[in-house]
Amino acid sequence: MSLEEKLDKIRSPKLQNQRETAIVLSAVEDTLKEQHHDPSPTGYFAALLALLSQANIPNEGVQSSDLTSSVVYLLDLVIDHVPAALLRAKFSQILTSIAPSLTGEDATAPLLRSSIGCLETLLLAQDGAAWTLPQTEISPRRAVAGLLALASDQRPKVRKRAQDAITRILQNPPPTPSLDHPVADMCAETAMLTLSDALVVSSVSKRQSKDAMQERSQPGLIHALHLVKAISSASGGWPSRKIEPLCEVLMGVSRSNNEYLTMAAFEVFEVIFQGMADQFSSSKLPRLMEALSELKPSQNDSQLLPAWIAVISRGYDVSAQIDPEGTFHKLPDLFGKASEFLSSASYEIRVSASECLISFLVNCVPDRVIAEPSAIDEKTLGKVARSAEDLLNVRFQAAWMEVFNVEAAFFEALRWRAIPLARSILTIIDELRASVSFNGKKEADMVIGKAIQSMGPEAVLGVLPLNLVRSQKGQPGRAWLLPLLRDNMINTKLAHFRSEFVPLSEAMYQRVIDHGESEKTMEVKIFETIVHQTWSLLPGYANLPLDLVQAFDQEFAELLSNLLYSQPELRPDICRALQILVESNQELLAVDAKEHEILMRSRVTKTSAQSNLDHLSNLSGNLLAVLFNVYTQTLPQFRGYILQCINAYLSITKEKELLETFVRVTEMLENALAETTTQPQSTKQSSKGSSSSQMPPTTHTLMDLIITLSIYLPLATFPQLFALTSRILPLTDDPQIQKKAYKLLPRLATSDNGPLALRSRNRDLQFLILSSAVTASPPARRDRLLSLATIVDHLPSSDLYFIPSILSEAVIATKEVNEKARSAAFDLLVLMGRKMEIGGTIEQSRIPHIDPAAPTVEASLEEFFTMVSAGLVGETPHMVSASITALTRILYEFHRQLPHSVVEDLVSTLSLFLTSNNREIVRSCLGFTKVIVVSLPAEIVLPRLEALVPGLLSWSKEHKSRFRAKVKHIVERMIRRFGVHEVEKWCPEDGKKLVQNIRKTKERKKRKKSEAAEEGVENDEEREISRKGRFESEYEEAIYDSDDDEESDVASNDADRVPKAKPNNQKAAINGRGTYITELPDDEPLDLLSASTLSHISTSKPVQFKSRTRTKAKVDLDGKLILGNANGTGEANDDTEPMAVDPEEEPGDGTLEGGINAYVEAIRGRDAVQRGRGGRLKFSNKRNRGGDEMQVDEEEAVEDEKQRNARGSVVKARGHELNGSIRSTMTKRGGRDGARSSLAKKRFDPKTQRKGLGVQKVKGGRVEKTSASRRR
Repeated sequence: MSLEEKLDKIRSPKLQNQRETAIVLSAVEDTLKEQHHDPSPTGYFAALLALLSQANIPNEGVQSSDLTSSVVYLLDLVIDHVPAALLRAKFSQILTSIAPSLTGEDATAPLLRSSIGCLETLLLAQDGAAWTLPQTEISPRRAVAGLLALASDQRPKVRKRAQDAITRILQNPPPTPSLDHPVADMCAETAMLTLSDALVVSSVSKRQSKDAMQERSQPGLIHALHLVKAISSASGGWPSRKIEPLCEVLMGVSRSNNEYLTMAAFEVFEVIFQGMADQFSSSKLPRLMEALSELKPSQNDSQLLPAWIAVISRGYDVSAQIDPEGTFHKLPDLFGKASEFLSSASYEIRVSASECLISFLVNCVPDRVIAEPSAIDEKTLGKVARSAEDLLNVRFQAAWMEVFNVEAAFFEALRWRAIPLARSILTIIDELRASVSFNGKKEADMVIGKAIQSMGPEAVLGVLPLNLVRSQKGQPGRAWLLPLLRDNMINTKLAHFRSEFVPLSEAMYQRVIDHGESEKTMEVKIFETIVHQTWSLLPGYANLPLDLVQAFDQEFAELLSNLLYSQPELRPDICRALQILVESNQELLAVDAKEHEILMRSRVTKTSAQSNLDHLSNLSGNLLAVLFNVYTQTLPQFRGYILQCINAYLSITKEKELLETFVRVTEMLENALAETTTQPQSTKQSSKGSSSSQMPPTTHTLMDLIITLSIYLPLATFPQLFALTSRILPLTDDPQIQKKAYKLLPRLATSDNGPLALRSRNRDLQFLILSSAVTASPPARRDRLLSLATIVDHLPSSDLYFIPSILSEAVIATKEVNEKARSAAFDLLVLMGRKMEIGGTIEQSRIPHIDPAAPTVEASLEEFFTMVSAGLVGETPHMVSASITALTRILYEFHRQLPHSVVEDLVSTLSLFLTSNNREIVRSCLGFTKVIVVSLPAEIVLPRLEALVPGLLSWSKEHKSRFRAKVKHIVERMIRRFGVHEVEKWCPEDGKKLVQNIRKTKERKKRKKSEAAEEGVENDEEREISRKGRFESEYEEAIYDSDDDEESDVASNDADRVPKAKPNNQKAAINGRGTYITELPDDEPLDLLSASTLSHISTSKPVQFKSRTRTKAKVDLDGKLILGNANGTGEANDDTEPMAVDPEEEPGDGTLEGGINAYVEAIRGRDAVQRGRGGRLKFSNKRNRGGDEMQVDEEEAVEDEKQRNARGSVVKARGHELNGSIRSTMTKRGGRDGARSSLAKKRFDPKTQRKGLGVQKVKGGRVEKTSASRRR
């Protein structure tokens, strides 16, 4: 950005704090105009510098912090454009003017940041002579000292700005013979002194206190580390003479228990190593590595030794980048020294040592050594291999799990060069794995898998043979190697499969055949499993083989063909292998990398890959014939992999063979169609009702092959393809083949020649599609819509009449039950709109069922909306609803391109349909209303609220089709966007309750959100992030999106009387709730890989129970318990006192007299326990009219008394009838038992139970009044 652009922004300030700066700039410009000076950077700089000098003089009366800040801010902008010679000449004057802003006690952070910027530019302009001046004079060194002081400031923005200035100054040294900046030593000394002082303060604070003082000292230490990091990040890196003390101090910092300090120290080392990765600073690296080696901690220091090992590992990584050959020759010594740490008893040390060894193997073995090793390189590799073998010694048994990771890295680093060196390693690992007491079989299998990837299966099986055919005594079988070979096979020799595994498969299959047709034994099943596992290795061998041309010959192709015919269970593996043979070579040719990199990765060049494809192309004709035959013999649900394999070989087949294949398949399809046409109707019906276990018709299979062939065919065959399609589309008796025919056009559009053919024969295709509209079957609806989209996409601007010809079909399809068909219809409508937006002519006379004299109109977006709007006057509600849905979709897509008048007319028209009595129309209109509320500008929607709000609220009481919930959500979106007052203004009286409910619900959510935020619970914004991605398009999100709680309670009134519906299944129940993790004791993190993880995950919020704490009972001077207050009032001090007594809940009042009265009431009161006949305890169940029992309203009591009096006469009148019924019941049911049964029923009657209050029931059904009742 130029200076003038920066000043223009200041001249028109948008913020309050920028107005002072604008005033100062205006004054400076006025001064320059008065003095007839040009507004150049130099003129601005001189005027601002003079103004700053005046502002710094207290006696002038113009001193102001705002003025100084504005002037320095403008200086920081201007000084970058001032000539460097002027800055060098006026250095002392400029520094003197800026210094008060840097050293003032009341300097604000904005003022300091601007001053640092001025000082940075000033120092960058100085030459080598200026940097030689001592710090005691007004010199650049003195200015840098001020920057170093500000680099440790407590204010983060000031500190960051100063550190960035120091880094930039050190990265731009003046022209001198030295690599380092002249002031680099001073910066390093100051940073080292600051870091050492902070480290001392930190160590003292640890000994004195572990709380506040330590926390105060840690920020200073971190700030000092950031300063060291800023100095180290300069291009020259840390000064060479200061490396040793820096390493010593950083290693001391790494000893801290504070993980942030340790990470900061490692970041400093990382920055230092990065600075030494270039050729200019690489001379410092040996000295740094030597210093680090001398700082080696104790062998058993589990706190510092892992950090030291990590730093050493990173250092040799940088060394391998600078000097790969020299570092590689040091690898045996480095490997041996780092291996010694694996014998440590500390797990942390062992892990760090293993990671260091892995880093050595990954970074210190150059590619040249693997590709073309010299004699010395081979000796070095041999030493490394012996060291890797020694790691499997018993001495390192405690670290074997870490050792296996190192061995895996060894195989990955040496790749195929490990073949003659690692045989003994594989033997030892095999012996360990065979041991019964060995627990690391998973890790051992991982190492063997890496060996298979690097060395190849032939080398591994040479050391660890399978021993499955002719196993001898003492040679165990290794069938467990077959899954390892399958999962780790890549880029090997295909001939090995033919020589090793084809005979194995034949031998095992022969044993299965020898068993005959009798019931399979376990041994026979094992043989079959081995056969399947053997052929599952073929895809791995086919993945970019090294000898494809030699190994994959005619004989092997015939073997695979026979197996495809004879053994259907092997077809998936064989077809996948044939497909990988082609695709792996094609992927290699498509890789954009250097030849050397490709060769190191795969050992196959692009030339070899092309020759492999040419060889497969020669065999593709016969292979395709076999695959076609196998495809016709396979059930549809198992054909997918065969079709993928056919597709791969069609991509490499020569054009002549493609034409021959196409002609044969086309002839067969035409013959099959002719046979189907002449077939009786009964046979067709029986074939339609066939089960999934029967083969589909031949026409379906051949049509699949035609579709697969189509994208590879030359342009000359396309007329024949279109003719074949035109013959199939009118067939109404076979919807499936019609559906497949519609798939052909979208398939052709993806080929190279397809778009050209679709444009050249577009008119023929238009006629074909329009003529087949009547015969289109419902299953083919989606594919027909996709074909229509393909034609519209390639439609010329002169044939846009096709769009209104198919528009009604696209509109009706928006109401399809099939979701994919609806999506295709929406996409077709949008595509039509884009085509109309581009422009063209619409010859209305060519539209079917239109007057031939209709005029030609110009295509436009407004015309397209007019066409779609014509469906609003449809005869059926279904057509009107579909038209509204279509208008909703295209309005959402094109509302920004339409004039406001068109949008306003459309909104006004469709708003009228809210008053319709047809629910289908209203449902679509609700979707339209939501779209306009969400997406249209406010100036269009606000004037329409007068009609929209009453129309919406008229359906707010309709529960069918979830109208109530939809209306509520739309009104809520209105309130959210336009405000509750704007919406409530147009609400009818009966609809204001809904608005009030929405407002209260929103306030309740806001209140809960604030409470949840205080408790640390996930808030709605975080939940909103997790909701993203639920919809495939913005239109679906606008239509179907709603808040989580909007539909859970449709309205507050309904929530009180309608119970919440239970979820239909467990999944729905889980989706409706959140997921919570129960915290472990002692704040330990949850291990998600543990088997017990699910026991700590819940769909309901876990309740945290407060642990009960025992408190000491209060006693007086005599040792007596104090119940209540110490003052003897009996009132508790607070609610937390466990033995507090509430006087309102106890009979006593806390005094001695009250306690005696309470005791007497307990043993002689109305509720006292009484002993009856036989010493039985009796309790009174009479209703208590006291204060702590159930309260009865006086009016209700009087009303109950009146009703009882009114029923009294009726009971007396019916007394004889009741006695008679009891007698009759006793007679019918057998005397006393029948009476008991009748009385039992009467006893469980609620009315009878109510009469029983106040009486005591005893055995035999008799009742007895309690003593309290008798006393009454």
